[in-house]
Amino acid sequence: MILSDSDVIDRIFSHIDAKTTDLGETVWREPVENYQSDKRFKAEIDMLRRLPVPFCPSAALPEKGSFVARTAALTPLVAVRGDDGVVRAFRNSCRHRGMTVADGNGCARAFVCPYHAWTYGLDGNLKHIPGQEGFPEVDMSAHGLVPVTTEERGGLVFITQEAPLSNGALDALPELLNPKQDLFDQTEITDNANWKLIAETSMEGYHIKSLHNRTFYPYGLNNINVVENFGTNSRIIFPFRRINKLRDIPKEERRINGMATYVYQLFPNTHVSVLSNHTQLIVLEPVSPTETRSIVYRMRNLNADGTPVDLEVAKRDAVFVKSSGIEEDRDAARTIQAGLNSKANSHFTFGYFEKAIVHFHETLDAHLAQPNRDDL
Repeated sequence: MILSDSDVIDRIFSHIDAKTTDLGETVWREPVENYQSDKRFKAEIDMLRRLPVPFCPSAALPEKGSFVARTAALTPLVAVRGDDGVVRAFRNSCRHRGMTVADGNGCARAFVCPYHAWTYGLDGNLKHIPGQEGFPEVDMSAHGLVPVTTEERGGLVFITQEAPLSNGALDALPELLNPKQDLFDQTEITDNANWKLIAETSMEGYHIKSLHNRTFYPYGLNNINVVENFGTNSRIIFPFRRINKLRDIPKEERRINGMATYVYQLFPNTHVSVLSNHTQLIVLEPVSPTETRSIVYRMRNLNADGTPVDLEVAKRDAVFVKSSGIEEDRDAARTIQAGLNSKANSHFTFGYFEKAIVHFHETLDAHLAQPNRDDL
């Protein structure tokens, strides 16, 4: 179980007063080769295909016919909300000649392959073959889009490409996104860095003062974090200096909103950041051992009365986060990747201040060591 907001506030005050932070109990040495190896990359892609991985937020599929088509773990997929309101996902490949039947985001009544116009319903079933007399042996009922396991949970759409969802794999997941939170921005970014290097930047606050000295640090606290591991996942909490204003407010009236950033690291390649006025979902899609595509979704947070915050306020919040801390984190990851060729390090050392990163690598190694298990 993760801490309540009230308990989080109390723990932050204790850390501020004692000049401490949550600590791990293990030092981890990660071989540098694991950020460069083709063999390791292939094993990680295979793992991503076996696990339930967030594909998009539910807010990206707001109505019947809404779809998102993109590549996940090197596989073209499309997720769509059906006429019954249920989200389903399919391999984005026509059953005739394999061309993708959907591109980007949108809303459709059916998917029509642009090559020969074979047409599929929102349920994936093959509905129409132009000149069907030319395909007398094609069983239309057996040539629908190939489905992949899909589950909508906590405001997110999870997809498992090559195995059923493991029993209990998502049971520890809190409700991360409210149905009233609407999507106001979506972007894709490509970096010349291994996906794990980018993931690691959001899992510790040890670097806030040095890397974000002129951006986040004037508003935040350096190396004062609450770090909780739950199941395969982690939550890292980054308090703002203004949280001290809550000391004079009765405990039952305190609200954490706007006083800290909650970052949920959803194993293996996703994190959800609950910021002051918006929530950001980032899915890291490995392209190669040295290249990563980040899929970024931004949703408005809610006011105390349950209404979405002003759109312009949410956009300003997003611009600050995009143009400052995220850019600095990405630059750090790219620089580290480039520096691997110097052969200065055989391993990277993660210490007690990097508790969530140690948990991430322990979990990753456990999955890669037992490739036929998806319930770790």
